[in-house]
This record gives sequence, C-alpha cells and structure tokens, in this order.
Amino acid sequence: MIAIIDYGVGNLFSLRSSLDMIGAECVVTSDPVLIRSADKILLPGVGAFEDAKRKLSESGLDKVIVDEVRAGKKILGICLGMQMLFERSYEYGEHEGLSLLLGSVVAMENKIPKELKIPHIGWNTLSVKGEHPIFKYTNDGDYVYFVHSYYASGCEDSLLATTDYGIQMTAAVAKGNIAGMQFHPEKSGEAGLNILRAFAEW
Repeated sequence: MIAIIDYGVGNLFSLRSSLDMIGAECVVTSDPVLIRSADKILLPGVGAFEDAKRKLSESGLDKVIVDEVRAGKKILGICLGMQMLFERSYEYGEHEGLSLLLGSVVAMENKIPKELKIPHIGWNTLSVKGEHPIFKYTNDGDYVYFVHSYYASGCEDSLLATTDYGIQMTAAVAKGNIAGMQFHPEKSGEAGLNILRAFAEW
C-alpha cells in the first residue's frame, strides 16, 4: 500500500485518481500509524516551501517520514514534495528541508534567459541521465508537465533526469530508496502514469 501524505498541501485527489487508474492500492492519510504500516510513501506538495515544511513539522509527520525513509522505506516526492527531500530551500529566505538528499532548492530568476517566463509552466521533455527502477517505463524525450519557479541544484549524486528551460534544470532525482519528480506525474498523461506504475511496482 502507498501512503499519500496529507499535510494540507498537494494534489491529493489527482494523485489518488491516477493511482486508482493503474490499480495501485493507496490511502490519503496524516495518520503516523498508517504511514508506518504502508509499503511506500508518496509526498506531494504545491505552494511555498516555508509554509509546506512548517505544516509538515507542526504535524510531526516530518519525523515520521525521515525515520521511515532512513529505515529503508521507499518514497516518491512530487514537485514541492521533491524539493523538501533536499537540505534547504532559498525560496523567500533560507529554510531547512528534510535532508534526505544532498542539494539545495534555488530560484530560476537570474539563472534562465530573461525572455523565458517564470514560473515554468507546461510540457517539457525529459533528458534521462541515469537508471533507476522508477524510470523502468520511461524513455528519454518523454513529455511531462511542470509548474515551478524553483529547482534543485547541487544534487549531482542523485540526478536522474533534466529538462531544458534555457538551462538544464533538475527534473527527477533518485538515490537508493528515495526518488523525486519536479514535474507532476499525475498531470503528465501516459508518461506520468508509467512513472507512478513503476513506483507502485518498485
């Protein structure tokens, strides 16, 4: 069973619907007992890093997630949920992440060509850089859907895929039992369903 973490932010309905579509058993929950009993954790997230991390910490779910992942449980972070897997974010200040992966979350501003819009919204191709079970149905050049203004940097040891938005930006990361997608698999058609299917089978 996959525990979709409910901490007040995230595309919970869309994620659950996508997992239901591929026949994956899942539950949307904020119950630590259910999370600990689940086979895998899915950490969604939309909005501002500071607010999301505060909600996660106030609920005590940050410690539950870190403990479970460090004990070997598989996790998939999506969008802001992926960003929180890193050490810190520089979104409106400096804020601590879960430190499950090395790297920082930084702004696109002054990094990408000025003619490109921020946030980065829309379909972009994946440039696959490595191999991981969560990408077993994913092909280089697959189109996926992004909505973000910040991206992970300094994460070379976990980099799985990039996307071209004026610069090569981190699109997916994976290391051991930890994986993250900057894009939204639940909004990415068949390519996204294939990633969720691989996660369910992982």
